[in-house]
Amino acid sequence: MNRPNPKPLPTESESDEIRETFVGEGITPEDQSFTASAMATGKPGLPRTFSWKGRRFCVLEVLEEWKDTGDCRHGSGERYVRKHWFRIRTTDALEMKIYFERQGRSSGGSRWRLYSMQSPVPAGAASRASAARRKSDAAETP
Repeated sequence: MNRPNPKPLPTESESDEIRETFVGEGITPEDQSFTASAMATGKPGLPRTFSWKGRRFCVLEVLEEWKDTGDCRHGSGERYVRKHWFRIRTTDALEMKIYFERQGRSSGGSRWRLYSMQSPVPAGAASRASAARRKSDAAETP
């Protein structure tokens, strides 16, 4: 994977804790919302608007891009791009990792997938959850 080292996530002592949730489901890009300039260079055109589970999302900014590569499946020794990844921020302040599969799945479905989403948890809520876990752990100790 040709991915630069990610920036460290904030610690719990900082203002917000980041909670990442795995999704692993297809998304539906809206027609006419693709970035044509990327497509002209052979990359997939990132959809600027897409839906997932009936909810509509708009891309505010691309935070990071990278590719997954893999060996040829027929033994030629060549390497091919398997997935194009994008870490994005949406207009409703969610951070998401989405990817495009270069080769469609045998089961069909969208080649665009939502891998995970992150949303900040207010510091007070994170501290209360930590305190509740410590209290619960202490109560179980004989």
